[in-house]
Amino acid sequence: MELLEPGSPAPDFTLPDAYEKSVSLKDYSGHKLVLWFFPKASTPG
Repeated sequence: MELLEPGSPAPDFTLPDAYEKSVSLKDYSGHKLVLWFFPKASTPG
C-alpha cells in the first residue's frame, strides 16, 4: 500500500456506488471533490 503525503494528488480509482454503478475519480476531473475515507465498522482505526 502506498501512503500519500498531505496535499498530493489522489491516484485514480474506480469503485461501485450505492447502485453498483462504477464511478471513477477521473469522472470528476475539473470539479471540486471531497474524499472521505474511514475504516470499516468495528475495526481499530
